[in-house]
Amino acid sequence: MKASIQLRLGQNLTMTPQLQQAIKLLQLSTLELKQEIQEALESNLMLEIEEDGGEDAPAPSEKTAEAEPAAQEETELQSGTETIPDELPVDANWEDQYDIPVTRTQASSNEEHSDYLSRESNTETLQDYLHWQLNLTPFSEEDRAIATALIDGISPDGYLDAPLEEIIADMNDEEIGMEEVLTVLHRIQHFDPPGVAARNPQESLLLQLEQLPADQTVKNKAKKLLQDHFDLLTSGNEPRIRKLLRMTPEQAQAVFNLIRSLNPRPGSSISPADTRYVEPDVFVEKKDGRWLVSLNPEAMPKLRVNAEYAALVKRADNSSDNTTLKDHLQEARWFLKSLQGRNQTLLKVATRIVEVQQAFFDHGEEAMKPLILKDVAEAVEMHESTISRITTGKYMHTPKGVLEFKYFFSSHVSTDNGDQASAVAIRACIRKIILAEDPQKPLSDNKIATMLSESGFKVARRTVAKYREAMAIPPSNERKRLV
Repeated sequence: MKASIQLRLGQNLTMTPQLQQAIKLLQLSTLELKQEIQEALESNLMLEIEEDGGEDAPAPSEKTAEAEPAAQEETELQSGTETIPDELPVDANWEDQYDIPVTRTQASSNEEHSDYLSRESNTETLQDYLHWQLNLTPFSEEDRAIATALIDGISPDGYLDAPLEEIIADMNDEEIGMEEVLTVLHRIQHFDPPGVAARNPQESLLLQLEQLPADQTVKNKAKKLLQDHFDLLTSGNEPRIRKLLRMTPEQAQAVFNLIRSLNPRPGSSISPADTRYVEPDVFVEKKDGRWLVSLNPEAMPKLRVNAEYAALVKRADNSSDNTTLKDHLQEARWFLKSLQGRNQTLLKVATRIVEVQQAFFDHGEEAMKPLILKDVAEAVEMHESTISRITTGKYMHTPKGVLEFKYFFSSHVSTDNGDQASAVAIRACIRKIILAEDPQKPLSDNKIATMLSESGFKVARRTVAKYREAMAIPPSNERKRLV
Protein backbone atom coordinates (compact mmCIF):
# COMPACT_ATOMS: atom_id res chain seq x y z
CA MET A 1 0.00 0.00 0.00
CA LYS A 2 1.34 3.38 -0.98
CA ALA A 3 1.90 5.83 1.86
CA SER A 4 -0.11 9.03 1.60
CA ILE A 5 -1.08 12.03 3.69
CA GLN A 6 -4.75 12.41 4.54
CA LEU A 7 -6.63 15.12 6.42
CA ARG A 8 -9.43 14.02 8.75
CA LEU A 9 -11.81 16.17 10.78
CA GLY A 10 -13.30 14.91 14.00
CA GLN A 11 -14.54 15.88 17.41
CA ASN A 12 -13.24 14.51 20.69
CA LEU A 13 -14.44 15.17 24.21
CA THR A 14 -11.48 16.14 26.39
CA MET A 15 -11.33 16.88 30.08
CA THR A 16 -9.01 19.65 31.14
CA PRO A 17 -7.02 19.23 34.36
CA GLN A 18 -9.17 21.94 35.97
CA LEU A 19 -12.37 20.03 35.19
CA GLN A 20 -10.92 16.77 36.47
CA GLN A 21 -9.84 18.44 39.70
CA ALA A 22 -13.24 20.12 40.15
CA ILE A 23 -15.09 16.83 39.65
CA LYS A 24 -12.74 15.04 42.03
CA LEU A 25 -13.20 17.60 44.82
CA LEU A 26 -16.94 17.71 44.23
CA GLN A 27 -17.53 14.07 45.15
CA LEU A 28 -15.06 13.77 48.02
CA SER A 29 -16.47 13.39 51.52
CA THR A 30 -15.37 15.78 54.27
CA LEU A 31 -12.71 13.43 55.63
CA GLU A 32 -11.39 12.66 52.15
CA LEU A 33 -11.35 16.39 51.31
CA LYS A 34 -9.27 17.16 54.40
CA GLN A 35 -6.73 14.56 53.30
CA GLU A 36 -6.69 16.04 49.79
CA ILE A 37 -6.11 19.53 51.21
CA GLN A 38 -3.30 18.25 53.40
CA GLU A 39 -1.61 16.62 50.43
CA ALA A 40 -1.97 19.87 48.45
CA LEU A 41 -0.38 21.85 51.28
CA GLU A 42 2.56 19.43 51.39
CA SER A 43 3.15 19.40 47.64
CA ASN A 44 2.46 23.05 46.72
CA LEU A 45 4.65 25.72 48.33
CA MET A 46 2.27 28.52 47.25
CA LEU A 47 -0.58 27.26 49.44
CA GLU A 48 -0.80 28.03 53.14
CA ILE A 49 -3.41 27.88 55.89
CA GLU A 50 -4.90 31.23 56.72
CA GLU A 51 -4.48 32.19 60.35
CA ASP A 52 -7.68 32.71 62.34
CA GLY A 53 -8.51 36.30 63.05
CA GLY A 54 -6.60 37.62 60.05
CA GLU A 55 -7.63 40.94 58.58
CA ASP A 56 -8.64 39.40 55.29
CA ALA A 57 -10.28 36.31 56.74
CA PRO A 58 -13.52 35.58 54.87
CA ALA A 59 -16.77 35.44 56.80
CA PRO A 60 -18.49 32.05 57.27
CA SER A 61 -20.66 31.06 54.34
CA GLU A 62 -24.40 31.15 54.84
CA LYS A 63 -27.46 30.84 52.69
CA THR A 64 -27.49 34.57 51.95
CA ALA A 65 -23.80 34.93 51.23
CA GLU A 66 -21.62 32.81 48.96
CA ALA A 67 -18.14 31.82 50.06
CA GLU A 68 -15.26 33.28 48.07
CA PRO A 69 -12.08 31.75 49.51
CA ALA A 70 -10.03 32.80 46.47
CA ALA A 71 -11.08 36.48 46.34
CA GLN A 72 -8.07 37.75 48.25
CA GLU A 73 -5.67 35.64 46.22
CA GLU A 74 -7.00 37.02 42.94
CA THR A 75 -6.43 40.58 44.19
CA GLU A 76 -2.93 39.86 45.40
CA LEU A 77 -1.90 38.18 42.16
CA GLN A 78 -2.97 40.97 39.79
CA SER A 79 0.55 42.40 39.64
CA GLY A 80 3.29 40.33 38.13
CA THR A 81 1.19 37.35 37.01
CA GLU A 82 -0.63 38.59 33.94
CA THR A 83 1.29 36.25 31.66
CA ILE A 84 0.22 33.12 33.53
CA PRO A 85 -2.50 31.49 31.41
CA ASP A 86 -5.94 30.86 32.86
CA GLU A 87 -6.14 27.50 31.13
CA LEU A 88 -3.54 24.77 30.97
CA PRO A 89 -3.02 23.70 27.34
CA VAL A 90 -4.41 20.26 26.68
CA ASP A 91 -1.23 18.70 25.37
CA ALA A 92 -2.02 15.19 26.52
CA ASN A 93 -4.42 12.51 25.36
CA TRP A 94 -7.33 12.40 27.85
CA GLU A 95 -9.22 9.36 26.51
CA ASP A 96 -8.98 7.87 29.95
CA GLN A 97 -11.96 9.64 31.41
CA TYR A 98 -11.92 10.68 35.04
CA ASP A 99 -12.25 7.71 37.33
CA ILE A 100 -13.49 7.46 40.92
CA PRO A 101 -10.75 8.64 43.28
CA VAL A 102 -8.99 6.22 45.57
CA THR A 103 -11.08 5.64 48.66
CA ARG A 104 -9.72 5.83 52.15
CA THR A 105 -9.75 2.08 52.49
CA GLN A 106 -7.61 1.73 49.36
CA ALA A 107 -5.35 4.62 50.31
CA SER A 108 -4.72 3.18 53.76
CA SER A 109 -2.36 0.63 52.18
CA ASN A 110 0.00 3.50 51.52
CA GLU A 111 1.24 4.40 55.01
CA GLU A 112 2.89 7.53 53.73
CA HIS A 113 -0.40 9.16 52.72
CA SER A 114 -2.79 7.83 55.37
CA ASP A 115 -3.77 9.74 58.46
CA TYR A 116 -5.03 8.52 61.80
CA LEU A 117 -8.70 8.27 60.89
CA SER A 118 -8.01 6.22 57.73
CA ARG A 119 -6.39 3.40 59.66
CA GLU A 120 -8.49 0.49 60.74
CA SER A 121 -8.82 0.03 64.48
CA ASN A 122 -7.50 -3.20 65.97
CA THR A 123 -10.65 -4.05 67.94
CA GLU A 124 -10.70 -7.56 69.39
CA THR A 125 -12.77 -10.01 67.36
CA LEU A 126 -14.78 -12.95 68.62
CA GLN A 127 -12.07 -15.37 67.45
CA ASP A 128 -9.40 -13.40 69.32
CA TYR A 129 -11.50 -13.52 72.48
CA LEU A 130 -12.09 -17.28 72.16
CA HIS A 131 -8.40 -17.98 71.45
CA TRP A 132 -7.50 -15.97 74.55
CA GLN A 133 -9.80 -18.20 76.63
CA LEU A 134 -8.37 -21.26 74.90
CA ASN A 135 -4.85 -20.34 76.06
CA LEU A 136 -6.09 -20.14 79.64
CA THR A 137 -7.75 -23.58 79.49
CA PRO A 138 -5.75 -26.80 79.99
CA PHE A 139 -5.88 -28.89 76.80
CA SER A 140 -3.75 -31.67 75.42
CA GLU A 141 -1.95 -30.95 72.17
CA GLU A 142 -4.48 -32.94 70.17
CA ASP A 143 -7.48 -31.32 71.87
CA ARG A 144 -5.92 -27.88 71.43
CA ALA A 145 -5.59 -28.49 67.68
CA ILE A 146 -9.25 -29.55 67.54
CA ALA A 147 -10.31 -26.50 69.57
CA THR A 148 -8.38 -24.19 67.25
CA ALA A 149 -10.11 -25.68 64.19
CA LEU A 150 -13.52 -25.33 65.86
CA ILE A 151 -12.93 -21.70 66.84
CA ASP A 152 -11.84 -20.85 63.30
CA GLY A 153 -15.19 -22.20 62.07
CA ILE A 154 -17.29 -19.93 64.31
CA SER A 155 -19.07 -17.03 62.58
CA PRO A 156 -19.22 -13.47 63.97
CA ASP A 157 -22.73 -14.26 65.24
CA GLY A 158 -21.24 -16.95 67.48
CA TYR A 159 -22.49 -20.03 65.61
CA LEU A 160 -20.39 -22.96 64.41
CA ASP A 161 -21.14 -22.85 60.70
CA ALA A 162 -18.61 -25.46 59.58
CA PRO A 163 -19.90 -29.08 59.73
CA LEU A 164 -18.03 -31.32 62.16
CA GLU A 165 -17.32 -33.84 59.41
CA GLU A 166 -15.63 -31.12 57.36
CA ILE A 167 -13.50 -30.04 60.33
CA ILE A 168 -12.39 -33.63 60.92
CA ALA A 169 -11.52 -34.05 57.24
CA ASP A 170 -9.51 -30.81 57.18
CA MET A 171 -7.42 -31.91 60.17
CA ASN A 172 -6.28 -34.98 58.21
CA ASP A 173 -5.64 -37.07 61.32
CA GLU A 174 -6.98 -40.63 61.42
CA GLU A 175 -6.83 -40.75 65.24
CA ILE A 176 -9.33 -37.87 65.55
CA GLY A 177 -12.95 -39.00 65.44
CA MET A 178 -16.38 -37.53 66.03
CA GLU A 179 -16.32 -38.41 69.73
CA GLU A 180 -13.13 -36.41 70.37
CA VAL A 181 -14.43 -33.40 68.42
CA LEU A 182 -17.76 -33.39 70.31
CA THR A 183 -15.93 -33.54 73.65
CA VAL A 184 -13.83 -30.49 72.78
CA LEU A 185 -16.86 -28.71 71.34
CA HIS A 186 -18.78 -29.10 74.62
CA ARG A 187 -15.87 -27.50 76.48
CA ILE A 188 -15.75 -24.56 74.05
CA GLN A 189 -19.51 -24.11 74.45
CA HIS A 190 -18.84 -23.20 78.09
CA PHE A 191 -16.65 -20.29 77.01
CA ASP A 192 -17.82 -16.71 77.17
CA PRO A 193 -20.14 -15.39 75.74
CA PRO A 194 -22.85 -17.87 76.77
CA GLY A 195 -24.28 -19.81 73.85
CA VAL A 196 -21.17 -19.54 71.67
CA ALA A 197 -20.16 -22.40 69.33
CA ALA A 198 -23.77 -23.63 69.04
CA ARG A 199 -24.79 -25.20 65.75
CA ASN A 200 -28.28 -23.69 65.62
CA PRO A 201 -30.40 -21.14 67.55
CA GLN A 202 -32.14 -23.85 69.55
CA GLU A 203 -28.85 -25.21 70.90
CA SER A 204 -27.57 -21.70 71.62
CA LEU A 205 -30.65 -20.78 73.67
CA LEU A 206 -30.40 -24.04 75.63
CA LEU A 207 -26.72 -23.38 76.41
CA GLN A 208 -27.55 -19.90 77.66
CA LEU A 209 -30.47 -21.21 79.70
CA GLU A 210 -28.20 -23.65 81.53
CA GLN A 211 -26.04 -20.76 82.78
CA LEU A 212 -28.90 -18.56 84.02
CA PRO A 213 -29.55 -18.42 87.79
CA ALA A 214 -33.31 -18.50 87.26
CA ASP A 215 -36.10 -20.13 89.25
CA GLN A 216 -35.77 -23.87 88.80
CA THR A 217 -39.46 -24.44 87.99
CA VAL A 218 -39.52 -21.71 85.33
CA LYS A 219 -36.14 -22.85 84.03
CA ASN A 220 -37.31 -26.45 83.61
CA LYS A 221 -40.45 -25.35 81.77
CA ALA A 222 -38.40 -23.14 79.45
CA LYS A 223 -35.92 -25.94 78.82
CA LYS A 224 -38.71 -28.38 77.94
CA LEU A 225 -40.27 -25.79 75.64
CA LEU A 226 -36.97 -25.24 73.81
CA GLN A 227 -36.16 -28.95 73.57
CA ASP A 228 -39.52 -30.46 72.63
CA HIS A 229 -41.67 -27.64 71.22
CA PHE A 230 -39.27 -25.21 69.56
CA ASP A 231 -41.38 -25.15 66.38
CA LEU A 232 -44.44 -24.06 68.37
CA LEU A 233 -42.37 -21.33 70.03
CA THR A 234 -41.21 -19.91 66.70
CA SER A 235 -44.74 -20.01 65.27
CA GLY A 236 -46.19 -18.28 68.35
CA ASN A 237 -48.84 -20.93 69.11
CA GLU A 238 -49.48 -19.87 72.71
CA PRO A 239 -52.63 -21.93 73.45
CA ARG A 240 -50.98 -25.12 72.23
CA ILE A 241 -47.85 -24.46 74.29
CA ARG A 242 -49.81 -23.78 77.47
CA LYS A 243 -51.85 -26.94 76.96
CA LEU A 244 -48.84 -29.20 76.32
CA LEU A 245 -46.78 -27.84 79.23
CA ARG A 246 -49.81 -27.41 81.51
CA MET A 247 -48.98 -23.84 82.44
CA THR A 248 -51.10 -21.08 83.86
CA PRO A 249 -51.01 -17.64 82.16
CA GLU A 250 -48.69 -16.38 84.91
CA GLN A 251 -46.29 -19.30 84.45
CA ALA A 252 -46.36 -18.90 80.67
CA GLN A 253 -45.50 -15.23 80.97
CA ALA A 254 -42.55 -16.01 83.26
CA VAL A 255 -41.28 -18.67 80.83
CA PHE A 256 -41.59 -16.42 77.78
CA ASN A 257 -39.90 -13.52 79.58
CA LEU A 258 -37.02 -15.81 80.49
CA ILE A 259 -36.58 -16.94 76.87
CA ARG A 260 -36.76 -13.34 75.62
CA SER A 261 -33.86 -12.44 77.91
CA LEU A 262 -31.61 -14.81 75.93
CA ASN A 263 -29.50 -13.60 73.01
CA PRO A 264 -30.16 -15.38 69.68
CA ARG A 265 -26.86 -13.95 68.35
CA PRO A 266 -24.35 -14.58 71.17
CA GLY A 267 -21.36 -13.37 69.18
CA SER A 268 -22.84 -9.91 68.63
CA SER A 269 -21.74 -8.79 72.10
CA ILE A 270 -18.08 -9.39 71.17
CA SER A 271 -17.82 -8.87 67.42
CA PRO A 272 -16.84 -5.25 66.71
CA ALA A 273 -18.71 -3.03 64.29
CA ASP A 274 -16.88 -0.90 61.75
CA THR A 275 -16.35 2.56 63.14
CA ARG A 276 -17.35 5.24 60.67
CA TYR A 277 -16.59 8.87 61.32
CA VAL A 278 -19.10 11.39 60.00
CA GLU A 279 -18.51 15.11 59.95
CA PRO A 280 -21.41 17.27 58.71
CA ASP A 281 -20.80 19.45 55.67
CA VAL A 282 -23.60 21.92 56.41
CA PHE A 283 -25.67 23.03 59.40
CA VAL A 284 -29.44 23.54 59.29
CA GLU A 285 -31.06 25.62 62.02
CA LYS A 286 -34.22 27.64 62.47
CA LYS A 287 -33.87 31.38 63.09
CA ASP A 288 -36.79 33.79 63.30
CA GLY A 289 -39.15 31.19 61.87
CA ARG A 290 -36.94 30.45 58.84
CA TRP A 291 -34.74 27.44 58.15
CA LEU A 292 -31.20 28.59 57.30
CA VAL A 293 -28.33 26.61 55.82
CA SER A 294 -24.67 27.37 56.49
CA LEU A 295 -21.43 25.59 55.66
CA ASN A 296 -19.53 23.90 58.46
CA PRO A 297 -16.55 26.22 59.09
CA GLU A 298 -14.62 23.35 60.70
CA ALA A 299 -15.05 21.03 57.73
CA MET A 300 -11.93 22.35 56.00
CA PRO A 301 -9.08 24.75 56.78
CA LYS A 302 -9.08 28.19 55.15
CA LEU A 303 -6.46 28.35 52.43
CA ARG A 304 -4.79 31.19 50.58
CA VAL A 305 -1.83 31.83 48.30
CA ASN A 306 1.37 32.83 50.05
CA ALA A 307 1.82 36.48 49.00
CA GLU A 308 5.58 36.46 49.59
CA TYR A 309 6.18 33.50 47.31
CA ALA A 310 3.76 34.87 44.71
CA ALA A 311 5.76 38.12 44.59
CA LEU A 312 8.87 36.15 43.60
CA VAL A 313 7.33 35.18 40.25
CA LYS A 314 8.92 37.15 37.39
CA ARG A 315 7.17 37.61 34.07
CA ALA A 316 10.05 37.36 31.63
CA ASP A 317 12.19 34.87 33.55
CA ASN A 318 12.27 31.37 32.04
CA SER A 319 14.61 29.79 34.55
CA SER A 320 13.70 26.46 36.11
CA ASP A 321 13.08 28.02 39.54
CA ASN A 322 10.79 30.68 38.15
CA THR A 323 8.95 28.11 36.03
CA THR A 324 8.41 25.98 39.12
CA LEU A 325 7.01 28.97 40.99
CA LYS A 326 4.67 29.75 38.09
CA ASP A 327 3.42 26.16 37.95
CA HIS A 328 2.82 26.04 41.70
CA LEU A 329 1.05 29.40 41.60
CA GLN A 330 -1.26 28.31 38.79
CA GLU A 331 -2.02 24.99 40.52
CA ALA A 332 -2.79 26.84 43.75
CA ARG A 333 -5.21 29.16 41.95
CA TRP A 334 -6.95 26.19 40.30
CA PHE A 335 -7.20 24.35 43.59
CA LEU A 336 -8.69 27.35 45.42
CA LYS A 337 -11.13 27.97 42.59
CA SER A 338 -12.24 24.32 42.67
CA LEU A 339 -12.75 24.53 46.43
CA GLN A 340 -14.79 27.68 46.00
CA GLY A 341 -16.95 26.00 43.36
CA ARG A 342 -17.46 22.97 45.59
CA ASN A 343 -18.58 25.15 48.50
CA GLN A 344 -20.98 27.16 46.38
CA THR A 345 -22.50 24.04 44.80
CA LEU A 346 -22.80 22.31 48.17
CA LEU A 347 -24.51 25.31 49.74
CA LYS A 348 -26.83 25.79 46.76
CA VAL A 349 -27.95 22.15 46.69
CA ALA A 350 -28.39 21.93 50.48
CA THR A 351 -30.46 25.12 50.47
CA ARG A 352 -32.74 23.75 47.76
CA ILE A 353 -33.22 20.47 49.66
CA VAL A 354 -34.18 22.34 52.83
CA GLU A 355 -36.60 24.55 50.88
CA VAL A 356 -38.40 21.51 49.49
CA GLN A 357 -38.38 19.53 52.74
CA GLN A 358 -39.38 22.27 55.19
CA ALA A 359 -42.40 20.21 56.24
CA PHE A 360 -40.06 17.40 57.27
CA PHE A 361 -38.06 19.69 59.55
CA ASP A 362 -41.28 21.02 61.09
CA HIS A 363 -43.36 17.84 61.43
CA GLY A 364 -41.12 14.78 60.91
CA GLU A 365 -40.82 11.89 58.46
CA GLU A 366 -44.55 11.63 57.77
CA ALA A 367 -44.42 15.06 56.12
CA MET A 368 -41.50 14.20 53.81
CA LYS A 369 -42.14 15.21 50.20
CA PRO A 370 -41.02 13.22 47.14
CA LEU A 371 -37.80 14.51 45.63
CA ILE A 372 -35.52 13.27 42.85
CA LEU A 373 -32.18 14.47 41.52
CA LYS A 374 -33.81 15.97 38.43
CA ASP A 375 -35.93 18.32 40.56
CA VAL A 376 -32.88 19.76 42.32
CA ALA A 377 -30.86 19.87 39.09
CA GLU A 378 -33.52 21.97 37.36
CA ALA A 379 -33.89 24.30 40.34
CA VAL A 380 -30.16 25.06 40.64
CA GLU A 381 -29.54 24.84 36.86
CA MET A 382 -26.97 22.05 37.02
CA HIS A 383 -26.64 18.59 35.52
CA GLU A 384 -28.05 15.58 37.35
CA SER A 385 -24.61 13.96 37.50
CA THR A 386 -23.30 17.00 39.39
CA ILE A 387 -26.16 16.76 41.90
CA SER A 388 -25.47 13.04 42.30
CA ARG A 389 -21.80 13.70 43.06
CA ILE A 390 -22.42 16.54 45.51
CA THR A 391 -25.05 14.55 47.45
CA THR A 392 -23.03 11.35 47.79
CA GLY A 393 -21.20 11.03 51.09
CA LYS A 394 -22.28 14.50 52.27
CA TYR A 395 -24.07 15.00 55.58
CA MET A 396 -26.36 17.64 57.00
CA HIS A 397 -26.51 18.50 60.71
CA THR A 398 -30.18 19.11 61.57
CA PRO A 399 -32.29 19.28 64.74
CA LYS A 400 -33.40 15.75 63.86
CA GLY A 401 -29.84 14.39 63.72
CA VAL A 402 -27.02 14.11 61.20
CA LEU A 403 -28.59 12.97 57.93
CA GLU A 404 -27.07 12.17 54.55
CA PHE A 405 -28.17 14.30 51.62
CA LYS A 406 -29.41 11.15 49.86
CA TYR A 407 -31.86 10.60 52.74
CA PHE A 408 -34.06 13.43 51.44
CA PHE A 409 -34.45 11.87 47.96
CA SER A 410 -37.20 9.30 47.46
CA SER A 411 -39.77 8.17 44.93
CA HIS A 412 -43.40 9.23 45.08
CA VAL A 413 -46.71 7.49 45.78
CA SER A 414 -50.06 8.83 44.57
CA THR A 415 -52.75 9.90 47.02
CA ASP A 416 -56.54 10.04 46.73
CA ASN A 417 -56.60 13.81 46.31
CA GLY A 418 -54.22 13.69 43.34
CA ASP A 419 -51.11 14.74 45.24
CA GLN A 420 -47.93 12.74 45.68
CA ALA A 421 -46.44 11.38 48.90
CA SER A 422 -42.86 10.44 49.56
CA ALA A 423 -41.84 6.82 50.02
CA VAL A 424 -40.09 7.91 53.24
CA ALA A 425 -43.41 9.24 54.55
CA ILE A 426 -45.12 5.96 53.64
CA ARG A 427 -42.48 3.98 55.53
CA ALA A 428 -42.90 6.26 58.54
CA CYS A 429 -46.66 5.65 58.51
CA ILE A 430 -46.13 1.88 58.25
CA ARG A 431 -43.71 1.97 61.18
CA LYS A 432 -46.17 4.03 63.22
CA ILE A 433 -49.03 1.60 62.51
CA ILE A 434 -46.93 -1.44 63.46
CA LEU A 435 -45.75 0.16 66.70
CA ALA A 436 -49.35 0.83 67.69
CA GLU A 437 -50.66 -2.66 66.86
CA ASP A 438 -51.70 -5.30 69.38
CA PRO A 439 -48.67 -7.60 69.92
CA GLN A 440 -50.95 -10.61 70.28
CA LYS A 441 -52.81 -9.79 67.05
CA PRO A 442 -50.30 -8.17 64.67
CA LEU A 443 -51.59 -6.60 61.47
CA SER A 444 -51.06 -8.28 58.13
CA ASP A 445 -49.62 -6.42 55.15
CA ASN A 446 -53.06 -6.41 53.54
CA LYS A 447 -54.61 -4.81 56.63
CA ILE A 448 -51.86 -2.17 56.77
CA ALA A 449 -52.46 -1.37 53.09
CA THR A 450 -56.18 -0.94 53.86
CA MET A 451 -55.41 1.41 56.75
CA LEU A 452 -53.09 3.46 54.53
CA SER A 453 -55.82 3.66 51.87
CA GLU A 454 -58.19 5.00 54.50
CA SER A 455 -55.59 7.68 55.25
CA GLY A 456 -55.47 8.67 51.58
CA PHE A 457 -52.41 6.69 50.39
CA LYS A 458 -52.84 4.35 47.43
CA VAL A 459 -50.46 1.57 48.42
CA ALA A 460 -50.65 -2.07 47.32
CA ARG A 461 -50.01 -4.97 49.67
CA ARG A 462 -46.77 -5.91 47.90
CA THR A 463 -45.57 -2.30 48.33
CA VAL A 464 -46.23 -2.50 52.07
CA ALA A 465 -44.30 -5.79 52.18
CA LYS A 466 -41.37 -4.24 50.29
CA TYR A 467 -41.19 -1.21 52.58
CA ARG A 468 -41.57 -3.39 55.68
CA GLU A 469 -38.71 -5.64 54.62
CA ALA A 470 -36.56 -2.58 53.84
CA MET A 471 -37.05 -1.43 57.44
CA ALA A 472 -36.10 -4.94 58.71
CA ILE A 473 -39.56 -5.45 60.25
CA PRO A 474 -40.58 -9.13 60.33
CA PRO A 475 -43.96 -10.30 58.96
CA SER A 476 -47.05 -10.54 61.15
CA ASN A 477 -46.57 -14.21 62.07
CA GLU A 478 -43.07 -13.44 63.43
CA ARG A 479 -44.18 -10.25 65.21
CA LYS A 480 -46.79 -12.08 67.26
CA ARG A 481 -46.08 -11.96 71.00
CA LEU A 482 -47.30 -14.86 73.07
CA VAL A 483 -48.14 -12.78 76.13
